[in-house]
Formats: sequence, structure tokens, C-alpha cells
Amino acid sequence: MNIEILFENKHVLVINKPSGLVVHSDGKTKERTVVDWILENYPDIRGVGENMFIHHKGTEIELHRPGIVHRIDRDTSGILVIAKTQESFEDLKQKFKNREVEKTYHALVYGHIKHDSGIINQPIGRHSKDFRMKVAGNHARGTLREAETTYRVIERYVDEHSKKDVQGQFQKYTLVECSPKTGRTHQIRVHLKWLNYPIVADSLYRGKRKEVLGLHRTALHAQRISFVDVNNEHIDIFVNIPDDIHTAITSLSLFESSI
Repeated sequence: MNIEILFENKHVLVINKPSGLVVHSDGKTKERTVVDWILENYPDIRGVGENMFIHHKGTEIELHRPGIVHRIDRDTSGILVIAKTQESFEDLKQKFKNREVEKTYHALVYGHIKHDSGIINQPIGRHSKDFRMKVAGNHARGTLREAETTYRVIERYVDEHSKKDVQGQFQKYTLVECSPKTGRTHQIRVHLKWLNYPIVADSLYRGKRKEVLGLHRTALHAQRISFVDVNNEHIDIFVNIPDDIHTAITSLSLFESSI
């Protein structure tokens, strides 16, 4: 398993997680995970962190999560921070809880986002029919959890190779920077869906939209993270957008507004 190390000191390890790799096991499948890579390359991290317990078919399953302080989805690529010591784990856990960790993601979405920037402050709950999905706003069910995401449009594009719609327009896309202030499951994906600009190729939230631009996974990338570690060292890590999303973007043309 080839995983790029972006930064490392005595307390933390920061990696560039490739798309398609799950962070830790769900207790039901045998696929390879980031945790497997950690245990093979950093066996001293084995006892760091907190394990998770889930119930499956009447059985309690313990999920081992050595060093895992936060997660990113399977199809999301980019920055993942791993604690190397228990002291660092407890420190980072508290900083994530207190919103002292700054995270920035880039997403390519369907359509042209209307406003250049904004704040999405919509609670997130469960979907009424699909247990895999989350929902923001009035249609959410169950316990609603506070969720806030700020966004900024980086660029708007058109696909001049696409078939024009009934208004004579090419397919539209927006590259947007998102900063989640909370850490809810699928938060950015759900909030962009709530805006009606779902992420390209997001199998759960794109609705009837098709996979396009050669992308076969959610076009979401964890690009930057900034925090102060347990030794008071300021860590600011950036990683470029991966080749598949970059290729999709470069196939598009910049949108020239007529206003």
C-alpha cells in the first residue's frame, strides 16, 4: 500500500489518503484500510487512541482505530492526521471538539453556484429511507446535529464538449473551497446537496445526475489542515488536488460572465 507521508514529528503523522481507501474497518468486510497501513509501518501506534464498538447481527464488534483522530470518506482524497502518542491523541481530540483545527476542502460540483461565498448553517440528521445517507434542513429525521460550513467559489466552468441543454447552454461546473466548522458525517457532501449543487460523481448525493468528466468517485479533496500540536508546534499542511480531479478540471473552459 503506497501512501504519501506529508509531515511527521514525534507526536503526529500526516498522510495523503488516496481515494478508494477506507480509514478503518466497519467490522463487516475484509478490505485493506489506513489502519492496516499504520500497524504495518508504525506498530508503536497500536495502543494509541480509542476503539469503537458497533452492533451487527446481534453481535458487538470492536473496531480498532489506532491513532485515528478524525476521518475522511472512502472516496475523498487528501489530508488525514494520525496521532502517534496517547498524549497527542487526547490533545488533538479536544482541539477538534473545540474547533481549533482548520480544515479546507476543494470540491467540483454540478452547476454554477450563485453566490461567490457564503455560510451553510443547517443541522444534519438521518435520511428517512436510506440509512447510508444524511440530510440537512427540514427533511432530516432523528436527532439533528448542528453543522456549519463556509464556502468560497474558486472558479466557474463550462464543458464545451458536452451536449447543450434546451436553453442552448453547455454543462456547468463550479470549483468551490469548503471549510467545515463542525465535523458531521458527510457534512460537506450533504451541505452542497442542500444548496442544490451536489459534488460531481457523488454516488449517494448526486441524484439523477450522471458520472461525468471521467470521474468515478466523489470529486472532493481534503487539501489543507492547520493546527497546533501537543508540543505547541504550528503545523500547516497543504497537498495538491489529485490527478483525476485535476484532469477533469483542465478539460473544462472558464466561464465568461455576460454581466
